[in-house]
Amino acid sequence: MLRSEVGYWKSCHAKAIEREVLLKQKVEELKAKVRLRERQLFGRKSEKGAKGQQCGTEQDKENSKKRKRGQQPGSKGHGRRRHENLASKEEIWALPDDEQVCPCCGLPLKPQGWTEDSEIVEVEVRAHRRIIRRRHYRRTCNCPGVPQIIIAPGPAKLIPKGGYGISFWVYMLLGKFLYQRPLYRILTELRDNHGLDISPGTATGGMERLRPLFVPLYQAIVARNVSEERWHADETRWQVFAEMEGKKSPRWYLWIFCSKTTVVFRMEPTRSSDVPKDHFGEESNGILVVDRYSAYKVLLKQGRILLAFCWAHVRRDFLAIAKDWLSEEKWAFEWIENIRQLYALNDARLRVLDVPGAFDKAQARLLRAIDNMAQERDAQLKEKLHVACRKVLKSLKRHWDGLTLFLDHPEVPMDNNHAERQLRNPVVGRKNYYGSGSFWSAALTVMAFSLFQTLKIWNINPRIWLTAYLEACAGNGCRPPADAECFLPWNMDQEHLRLFTNPKPATNDTS
Repeated sequence: MLRSEVGYWKSCHAKAIEREVLLKQKVEELKAKVRLRERQLFGRKSEKGAKGQQCGTEQDKENSKKRKRGQQPGSKGHGRRRHENLASKEEIWALPDDEQVCPCCGLPLKPQGWTEDSEIVEVEVRAHRRIIRRRHYRRTCNCPGVPQIIIAPGPAKLIPKGGYGISFWVYMLLGKFLYQRPLYRILTELRDNHGLDISPGTATGGMERLRPLFVPLYQAIVARNVSEERWHADETRWQVFAEMEGKKSPRWYLWIFCSKTTVVFRMEPTRSSDVPKDHFGEESNGILVVDRYSAYKVLLKQGRILLAFCWAHVRRDFLAIAKDWLSEEKWAFEWIENIRQLYALNDARLRVLDVPGAFDKAQARLLRAIDNMAQERDAQLKEKLHVACRKVLKSLKRHWDGLTLFLDHPEVPMDNNHAERQLRNPVVGRKNYYGSGSFWSAALTVMAFSLFQTLKIWNINPRIWLTAYLEACAGNGCRPPADAECFLPWNMDQEHLRLFTNPKPATNDTS
């Protein structure tokens, strides 16, 4: 009787063990998800480790001990800045009359012919009114068809019958779209610090009227962007609080397309592949550096644009494994070290890019490292591997062609950090003023972002440039000048680039 039940109880025991193994795997998966959610909610928003935090490899630990933040001991500094470009105002400080005597005997002191000089930099910003008095003239002749009274013309206005000058609108545009300050903070500062009380409606209404002035510039930047051959692209969420047919949520997406000389932002209600397809059109050819988001992969079907995938995103995959699956931490950091070595070898290759013999040797070392990584990947995929690790390695293999595109094109970087850095400033604005309140505001936002980031690439002073451009618009009857594209950096001669790049010469006030 008991012998006949042995098989039954053995099978029950085997099923129980199998069930226990599956439950343990489920527990590990849930723990990994908990760690992931904790990182998303409470973790640092950068891959840079905190002070004292353990690094992934022994080399990283050694580097973290060697170098501290800031100026390094023994390195040559820039010296004390003199700020000689600023205007100067001379002040003479002397002893009061009753103190110009010897404190001991009371005899008078004799002034010397020299002074002890020092400098203090002050910042004084003030709002003021320009009182425009236009002289009237009466004719002394009898010519027909001419008014008896002739009035001198006044200064050109950016907004007809507007009460605020060009400097005011330059201040508003730079404050919001370059320095990412909410409109109400700008107006609060003007009221509290300068005594200038302006209603939000006046400011937003003026911004809306300025939007058409930047349309030809934005169109020219987009045209130049798509005509180049190397780009970076990325996207992030953006709120647009305006009703749109077929869209229930205010969540839009801010897309960025960077080239060597331009930065283009696009505000779109969707994150689909239609956006990159529409941006590049039917004629663009080149290499686009992106993450592995599927919307970009549709460009591969056309065959005109190749995708170079980002190694920094691959590295994040292995970092996530190390943080979420503690049992696989050692395995993940081994792969992170391999990626670090790839970056080091590529940097060494780029340093000798113009030295033929040295470049060939550096290229050979990099190719060997890539081949070794591919062989290690394939070998591990044939072994028994944790499901999360297998998923990461399969993704690595699937995107291998795009990840190794930089081998044949040294000018293509290994990561998409350039686009992410260009997105950083708008993301600050997203957190500060929480998106856009209307369609026209969203359109002005992408035009201003594109313009200011493009000027930054060319090292152009945005305040000087924007003042000159708006003055040209005011002189053209509050419309974009006919030669608006001449204000773009690649259409300027060296003299104009120098004028817009350097600060305006200071006028010394020695009164």
